[in-house]
Amino acid sequence: MWKKVLWSDETKIELFGNNAKRYVWRKSNTAHHPEHTIPTVEHGGGSIMVWACFSSAGTGKMVKIDGKMDGAKYRTILEENLRESAKDLRLGRRFVFQQDNDPKHKAKSTMEWFKNKHIQVIVSHLLLILHKKIQFYIFMFEA
Repeated sequence: MWKKVLWSDETKIELFGNNAKRYVWRKSNTAHHPEHTIPTVEHGGGSIMVWACFSSAGTGKMVKIDGKMDGAKYRTILEENLRESAKDLRLGRRFVFQQDNDPKHKAKSTMEWFKNKHIQVIVSHLLLILHKKIQFYIFMFEA
């Protein structure tokens, strides 16, 4: 069954890495030593938002999101990229689409869109769990 799943999510990609707080283990009175500081760039250096998808067969489309993502923009991205990605990945007509529990994903109009397109949808928290684990390993690697 998992070979028929097309996974998707949106994410912010920052030019100079993650803007979240970072922690390091250090000895007392060494807070400002160069090895314990992270250089910054004014205004964060820039970022983009993207939507992308993948399956066990590989990666599908990646789309830059301009402006704020709302339900209408999400459905437009799906309309223009979802079936083409499934086709490119040879998932067949009866693939299963996975998305997280974001309000625009589970909005009535979005769910009706899936129903009208005969696309089976899984809504789960798996990507949130995976994202947290990845952030943890990035933190451990950088520390």
